[in-house]
Amino acid sequence: MKQTLFVTLNTVISFIIGYVIWGILLASSDKHTIYHNIYEGGPLVVVLIAILLMLIAFVVERFLSLRVAKGKSSVQIFFKTLITSLQSDKFDDALAACDKQRGTTANVLRAGIERYMGLRDDSGMDLDKRMAAVQSAIEEANALEGPLLERNLIALSTIASIATMVGLLGTTIGMIRAFAATGQTSGGVIDAQALAQGISEALVNTAGGLISGILGIFFYNFFVNKVDSFNYTTDEATYEVLQLLKSKETAK
Repeated sequence: MKQTLFVTLNTVISFIIGYVIWGILLASSDKHTIYHNIYEGGPLVVVLIAILLMLIAFVVERFLSLRVAKGKSSVQIFFKTLITSLQSDKFDDALAACDKQRGTTANVLRAGIERYMGLRDDSGMDLDKRMAAVQSAIEEANALEGPLLERNLIALSTIASIATMVGLLGTTIGMIRAFAATGQTSGGVIDAQALAQGISEALVNTAGGLISGILGIFFYNFFVNKVDSFNYTTDEATYEVLQLLKSKETAK
């Protein structure tokens, strides 16, 4: 529900701001400024501004979310503390370290350690079943953390595609107007102002679409690499913890 509300508010507010900015550009008295040239891009400029603002909002949200997912301290320092606690059978200290770190990797490991603590004194379960239960707890926790890391990535890729298409649409409309101006002559003279306005509309929309498209693709790939890094770190950490717990079980 919160995610749907965020996307809805982001869309509505972006379009409102885009329309306001377009109105400000309209009020520009000097027709030779870049602001007036942007206004001449036509109504699609509102859409392009809104798309750019939506993109910025999603990027900021991803940066903040991944910062939270990273945790409150270094993952390497946290993992060393965790391993030391587990090797010394200080499981409560290990859980405390996870609670203190509060990152994605810590949350996943906490679920596995907590499940192991609940099963380690169960004499009715053999080693394989106990480790399978721990592995299952880790996978369940990972399945909950994964969507939080990947949230809004589809929105970024969609914005990149839509921005390019909207820019292309604006380019096409502008060129249609430019060519229409060449057919409207007065005494054999082409209306240079109408021709220039059509070309200006085409170029402004092209630039606007390309800016949002390039930024969307860049940040999509950037965050995908970040998520892959998180997943790799978590998989590596869970594997080492499982091997450590398994070695402690076989040593009993």
